[in-house]
Amino acid sequence: MNRFKGLLAVAGLLAAAAPFAAAHFKLLAPESWLVEANLGDPQKTAPCGGPATEANGPSGIVNKAVGGSMLHIKVQETVYHPGHYRIALAVNSREELPADPETVLKDSAKGPQSVSTVIQNPPMPPLLADGLFAHAAKSAETDFVTQRPWETDVRLPNINCAKCTIQIAQFMAEHGRNKAGDFTYHHCADIAITADPSKPIDTRWPVKK
Repeated sequence: MNRFKGLLAVAGLLAAAAPFAAAHFKLLAPESWLVEANLGDPQKTAPCGGPATEANGPSGIVNKAVGGSMLHIKVQETVYHPGHYRIALAVNSREELPADPETVLKDSAKGPQSVSTVIQNPPMPPLLADGLFAHAAKSAETDFVTQRPWETDVRLPNINCAKCTIQIAQFMAEHGRNKAGDFTYHHCADIAITADPSKPIDTRWPVKK
């Protein structure tokens, strides 16, 4: 409970830390389902960014992983904004991905702006992780090309899934409402998971036959 309160406090601090701006990020690992532009676009529309364009259409990449193992996550923030990241998994359809988190708002001269949101702790399916890479200060390396990416590992459920979807969503504090994505930016990756036969199947993630 104390940790949960701490995460909420972090979200509140993020909201007070920076001026109004737009944020963007690129998904570096696993490889995105879309060919992303220089700043990571298209990424506003839930649940997986888009819509696809002629220049930034589907990549056709299906990443491969072993169930019960760690999946490496790597993102590059290309336009700074305070916030944090959330990772979710859909095993049958992207419709299983969670809605963008509910947001506490404040009024501003430019309209409603985000203040904070609840961070789920511990994360429950379909979430794999929440509150990742919480940050309220800009890196000293302001050039996104050289700025150090955010990286972590998350454990996959032990399941067989021919084409699951990993969603990486960025919640942004002190942000105006996006027409397509409110206060969240989105990237997804398609992934084929093969269960480790030495481990029990994770029944929290039922895969339809």
